[in-house]
Amino acid sequence: MRVWVESGKSRGLRRARACLAAMLALTCVPGTWAQRSNLKPPWNMYSPETDVQVGRQNARFLEKRLPLCNDPKVDAYLTKLGLKLVAKLPTRGVQYPWEFHCVNSKEINAFALPGGYVFVNRGAIEVSDNEAQLAAVMAHELSHVVLRHGTAQASKAQIMQGAAGIFGGIFGGSTGGALLTQGVALGAGSVLLHYSRSDETQADVLGTQALYDSGYDPRAMAQFFEKLESETQGKNPPQFLSDHPNPGNRVARVDEEIDKLGGVPANAKRDSAEFEAVKREVLALPVVKVPVAATASAAPAPSGTFAEYQTSVYTLKVPENWTKSEDKGSATFAPDGGISQSGSLAYGMIVSVNQVQAGSDQRALENATQSLIQELTKTNSGLKVTREPGRVQLNGQPGLSTYLSNDSPAGGKETDWLITVLQPQGLVSFLCVAPQAAYPEYEKTFTAVLDSVRLPK
Repeated sequence: MRVWVESGKSRGLRRARACLAAMLALTCVPGTWAQRSNLKPPWNMYSPETDVQVGRQNARFLEKRLPLCNDPKVDAYLTKLGLKLVAKLPTRGVQYPWEFHCVNSKEINAFALPGGYVFVNRGAIEVSDNEAQLAAVMAHELSHVVLRHGTAQASKAQIMQGAAGIFGGIFGGSTGGALLTQGVALGAGSVLLHYSRSDETQADVLGTQALYDSGYDPRAMAQFFEKLESETQGKNPPQFLSDHPNPGNRVARVDEEIDKLGGVPANAKRDSAEFEAVKREVLALPVVKVPVAATASAAPAPSGTFAEYQTSVYTLKVPENWTKSEDKGSATFAPDGGISQSGSLAYGMIVSVNQVQAGSDQRALENATQSLIQELTKTNSGLKVTREPGRVQLNGQPGLSTYLSNDSPAGGKETDWLITVLQPQGLVSFLCVAPQAAYPEYEKTFTAVLDSVRLPK
């Protein structure tokens, strides 16, 4: 038997060749990490724990307001698909309590609250041609969560409005508490879900990467956007496009990222029998009329019979056909159809109690009211003061009356009537909301409700 003994020189040459071959192979492998876009989350003054806390509170609020499908099979499928995508996303060590809910709405839409609370409309499932397209929608939303775009937008708005002092004055210096209160009181669709165009581009790119890494055809991201664009022909755009501003050339940017990833894998997954079964399940669900205020007549007229609502800070009477929902520091009263799908109030009243700095004179009331208006403006870009604060009496105590206009979830403009009064517990505010066309009808009811307010002496 002949034995060949490798010399040191030959052995070194062989290792060098192997290393070179490995390096060449790495640069040729599709989807290498070196080639893909490296995304940096935007600046954020909040902690990931705040994302979870804010998301959870808003999710519980929306679960009471949205017509959920309540189909365990569908929710289980969305959870399985969502977690598959999450496994490929950079959570940077944060443990998000991922939840996935199917919403019984034909609107083509999906959204994810900070902290990982995801809502997918049945319309998004029904319009998807295959599982890869549905996965694309979800990957886009999940990318917003891990990049923490919701609270990043809140951080940016706070700095732009110089709101550090505002938060300290109204919410006792707790910025996390401020975000919790504003998110719920104004609807989860306010600051938390209003993304910038750069946010949208980041979510498109990271979502495309997640699709690729999960084994799906990454072209599904561009295909879904093209499908949405086709839905706009001759009619109102899908809700998804209203909530997610087009950053421009988004299909081209997705295609560019696919090229960086090495192109479409030959064995890329597009569909599954499980998706087709779930789609049939969703199509068979009864259609539920979503309580979205679409026109001024979407909400029933206020009842002439009133029911009493009492707290330790105030007592009032509201129409008996208005339902009440309570959250930290606020109570919302609205008729059926008075709350939009995103949780924004279109018809009704929000009563809030917010902590303020010490002081009980007229100047303190004016300062606290102005701070509150600035805070509302921060999360509602269309909000404008139409009549400056004027002095009024509420249950014999001094208050301020301010009129504002805003973009209405019902379409067009709305009139907002804000009454504020100082109490030992803080600034008590009554925000009366109705579309401008319906406001004359609602004004009589708002006046009756405010006349019924009783404050402890």
